[in-house]
Amino acid sequence: MTPSDIPPPTDFIREIIDDELRAGKRGGRVATRFPPEPNGYLHIGHAKSVCLNFGIAAQYGGTCNLRMDDTDPAGESLEYVESIINDVHWLGFDWADRLFYASDYFEQLYQFAVQLIKAGKAYVDSLSADEIREHRGTLTEPGRESPNRNRSIEESLDLFGRMRAGEFEDGAYVLRAKIDMASPNVVMRDPVIYRIKRVPHYRTGTQWVIYPMYDFAHCLSDSIERITHSICTLEFENNRPLYDWLVNELITGDRPRQIEFARLNVSYTILSKRRLIQLVEQGYVAGWDDPRMPTVAGMRRRGYTPEAIRDFCAKIGVAKNDNLVDIALLEACVRDDLNERAPRAMAVLRPLRVVIDNYPEGEAEEFESANHPQNPAMGMRKVPFSKVIYIEQEDFDENPPKKYKRLGPGREVRLRNAYVIRYESMKKDETTGEVVEVHCTYDPSTRNGPPADGRKVEGVIHWVSANHAVSAEVRLYDRLFQVPDPAGVADDFTNHLNPGSLEILPSAQIEPSLALAPPGAGYQFERLGYFCADLKDSVAGKPVFNRIAPLRDSWGKIAVQGKR
Repeated sequence: MTPSDIPPPTDFIREIIDDELRAGKRGGRVATRFPPEPNGYLHIGHAKSVCLNFGIAAQYGGTCNLRMDDTDPAGESLEYVESIINDVHWLGFDWADRLFYASDYFEQLYQFAVQLIKAGKAYVDSLSADEIREHRGTLTEPGRESPNRNRSIEESLDLFGRMRAGEFEDGAYVLRAKIDMASPNVVMRDPVIYRIKRVPHYRTGTQWVIYPMYDFAHCLSDSIERITHSICTLEFENNRPLYDWLVNELITGDRPRQIEFARLNVSYTILSKRRLIQLVEQGYVAGWDDPRMPTVAGMRRRGYTPEAIRDFCAKIGVAKNDNLVDIALLEACVRDDLNERAPRAMAVLRPLRVVIDNYPEGEAEEFESANHPQNPAMGMRKVPFSKVIYIEQEDFDENPPKKYKRLGPGREVRLRNAYVIRYESMKKDETTGEVVEVHCTYDPSTRNGPPADGRKVEGVIHWVSANHAVSAEVRLYDRLFQVPDPAGVADDFTNHLNPGSLEILPSAQIEPSLALAPPGAGYQFERLGYFCADLKDSVAGKPVFNRIAPLRDSWGKIAVQGKR
């Protein structure tokens, strides 16, 4: 279920499990679950939970279920279910035949609610949502009992059955647990556990018009599936007494134990599902799989690998307190992984035409280039060369500064895996003054080594042959926000979107070996960074490449330059 190359970690959750196993609790079983609500796509925070739950199950020889907690039909859909299944599989995990849905248990959950009513532990209430809120009290004042709190068991059973039968409109009645209106924990002040909601469910259609609340369904679904450890984020810590109250009232035998850990917060990133939905629905991004999104689908399309994401989740560990993880760590994990696996290639993103005056007209040759200089097993490829080549615009400067090691007047530079060329002249656009063409000469003696006369050539630049290059669209993706903590800003978080998070270069020139790059294939474009063929838009002969990450973290440098 988890990759064997990641050593089993230790943390406070695993220490709790170790203590329980030594004490012989739950018969030595370990059963976890990953229970997303299918109302959005998974993001990097969910990925951490996936790795934790499946990782613990694998480490202790247990099981991990995948369960859709689909108790609120508004906003839930089969699209989200399929995306979740696809994402968890892509991350490298498998649940065998243990894919479940809370909606599988709707009848059992209903009977559990009836059981509570019969035990005098639940009642049907006709207060409105606003009235319930008013009666609940505050953190310093106890709540007030509903006038319906002492409704008879028989009347509550009758009303609850009629709620199920569809006799009442939304909001007319709710079912509340009868706990303690004076509890210091507001959650325990007679929480609503069922409500009327006339919204078709993506699985059950119109079969149900009442639906269990998440807090009611979640713990009981865990119990039905015989989960031993319900691992969730700190936002559910205050709800743990309700979790325990419900399972203690309704479940006999071994009961699941809820353990909370700190949710993941990543700098320059939003992980609130509500806000991610806003970004999608208001068109700030091009869908859930936009490569700037922190969703698993977006990261996959960007070119991140599951190995890199698992490595990131292992490195950040499991904490008890919330903190902000630097996104640079995730980017470093991506670079480290791609450095090992990504074949090398050459591409020119902003082409400048270079004519080699003394190279024979109409001739061409090929150079053998390693697909990976540190991994001979990845083989070699042939890179064509001809009289006209493209180099990056930034690799030529007509007024080069001190220590500039690229091409300019009076300078020479080595073309990677090819020849040394020397500047001769240039042409400019008469209107803009922009350099549009550079003329050079080449030194034939440098094909297989340094110049024959022993002179030193320091600079090395990449290039592509103009006669053989393939035109490609390249999308330079970057961080979506300009501030480290967009979730914590006082104003509208969308005011802090990074206007430079996407730059499209429609006429990049790539070496011919990249023309048929399979969608999703990742490469290191030499000297430029890591790129992948877009999963949706790239096709053979008309490739589209996404920048995954630069070769190093250049955010600080570029920010100073005012480009972000």
